[in-house]
Amino acid sequence: MSIITFREALRQAMDEEMARDDTVILMGEEVAEYNGAYKVSQGLWDKYGSRRVIDTPITEEGFTGVGIGAATAGLRPIVEWMTLNFSLMAIDQVVNNAAKMRHMSGGQLSVPVVFRGPNGPAEYLSSQHSQALQAYYAHIPGLKVVAPATPYDAKGLLKTAIRDDNPVVFLEAELMYAWKGDVPAEEYLIPLGEADVKRPGTDVTLVTYSKPLRIVQEAAHALEKDGIEAEIIDLRSLRPLDEATIYQSVRKTNRCVIVDESWPVAGVGAYVAWLISKNCFDLLDAPVELIASEDVPMPYNHRLELAVQPSVEKVVNAVNAVLYRE
Repeated sequence: MSIITFREALRQAMDEEMARDDTVILMGEEVAEYNGAYKVSQGLWDKYGSRRVIDTPITEEGFTGVGIGAATAGLRPIVEWMTLNFSLMAIDQVVNNAAKMRHMSGGQLSVPVVFRGPNGPAEYLSSQHSQALQAYYAHIPGLKVVAPATPYDAKGLLKTAIRDDNPVVFLEAELMYAWKGDVPAEEYLIPLGEADVKRPGTDVTLVTYSKPLRIVQEAAHALEKDGIEAEIIDLRSLRPLDEATIYQSVRKTNRCVIVDESWPVAGVGAYVAWLISKNCFDLLDAPVELIASEDVPMPYNHRLELAVQPSVEKVVNAVNAVLYRE
């Protein structure tokens, strides 16, 4: 076991899979000689050469389509988007080609491609480069969507995603790349579609995923000082979604707060809240609470930027609300 960054965990996953399977390739803007905009692909071009680590033009629709075509022809491409905001230029390729190919071919074609890159707000990036777009992709049948929050989960899930015969959208976050955590030296895989109980508890269920996990953990620590034991469910996969783990926790705690850094309207958090209300209605002692980003474009001013996103204070207040402690 060693302590490594989220960035290094991703790099190790790609390196190990490229060494194991010579059909795995990496492509995207500045992934080769420059080692990636966030240095996630550091050293891979030197090790595997320009036939397997490929710099592309600044044309998301073009190289995303090339990756999908390569996948149908027998390769396993990892397509890096410099940011999920730029993936909007390629969403036609992802939604109408990658997600539909297996269905439209009657199972004759598979599309084993991973689309990965940073998603959601960081700092001082304003409205166009701060969008949390997970709901766009989680909405689409035929896609799998993964959103890890720790280096351990990032490595295990990315290795599994690369081996999957279906297209996978793998969500990272700019502010997470420097996060550190324990990662085993031996090989391991994490199945897609399995949530993880990051903290056991009995009083309230906190459901989250990706970057907000940290503020949820901080909130749980603060609540513990008041005698409240919060159980934290890290979804890890948004599609397929591990509903069973969510319901099992809610049956125990009878209360739930969902924390989602995307917008509240038609978001992943809103969908999870509906599932809980539908399947655990008689078990709930309070309405499900949703803490999401405010329903506005992201401001540039840093104080406003923080104000519109989920926070420890907002989570603690929501927990107090479902416990009727206000």
